[in-house]
Amino acid sequence: MPEGSSSAAPGGDSSQAAGEGGVWRGIRALLFGEEHNETLRGRIEEVITEHEEEEARPVAGDLSPIERQMVRNILHFGERDAGDMGVPRADIVAVEESTPFSELVQIFAEAGHSRLPVYRERLDHVIGMIHVKDVFAILAREGAPPDSITDLMRQPLYVPQSMGTLDLLAQMRASRTHLAVVLDEYSGTDGLITIEDLIEEIVGEIEDEHDEAPAALLVPIDGGGWDADARAELEDAAELIDPRLGEVEEDVETLGGLAFVLAGHVPKPGECLKHASGWTLEIVDGDDRRVTRLRLHPPVAEAPVEE
Repeated sequence: MPEGSSSAAPGGDSSQAAGEGGVWRGIRALLFGEEHNETLRGRIEEVITEHEEEEARPVAGDLSPIERQMVRNILHFGERDAGDMGVPRADIVAVEESTPFSELVQIFAEAGHSRLPVYRERLDHVIGMIHVKDVFAILAREGAPPDSITDLMRQPLYVPQSMGTLDLLAQMRASRTHLAVVLDEYSGTDGLITIEDLIEEIVGEIEDEHDEAPAALLVPIDGGGWDADARAELEDAAELIDPRLGEVEEDVETLGGLAFVLAGHVPKPGECLKHASGWTLEIVDGDDRRVTRLRLHPPVAEAPVEE
């Protein structure tokens, strides 16, 4: 019998047949024409789910849980676009074109990034990017710094929010460019995407020895309140704190966005915003462009009215 083939002999061990019937049985059913009305994507995901529900014990050579999750990620990879991924505008670390070389070195050291976008006058006008290895080459040979940091610039990609992840990955590979600037509908800077961001969509979060452990975005405090990072997702706040916090008609996804909607402007530290649920959003920290930290105070029970 050829290597890799299998058959269930009468009276033989049925575990091999059961294992054979897992993921691959469903995929073979696709190839031989069962359930033609389903998409290949949907059927593969359904087969993986069925296999996980039915699997009694691991079978040698079968897909591991990590491999199954990666297959799932690949199945949905093309459903996302550039606007859904990467670093949002508020978290971009960038340098202005007139920044002195010595200051550029300091920013690289503090940010811990390998690439920094360069903008002219405002972040909406990104004119290039600088790679840390070009900076390090000057420092290593103790050469004279350039007259302008623009002499070190390389060109990133500029892509619209609507570009699909598959097209973006193909374009980054073809151009051998690892940084893309995501543009909004007015050609302003919406965010940044690196090729690592795309890979992480498939394999999961990639961290190295320099990455700090992520801080919790929602932290309970005494009295039933919560300290919150403005980047915390409303979906998470609804799950952990109160489902009503996720009921927002406007197109916002974070607590910072919710604070902006409630205030009608960028709220200042110290402002308290009342939510329809009874929760109060106190702005703890921020600047002229954004809110960075909030404190959520629980609804106050009203005292009963005496008759």
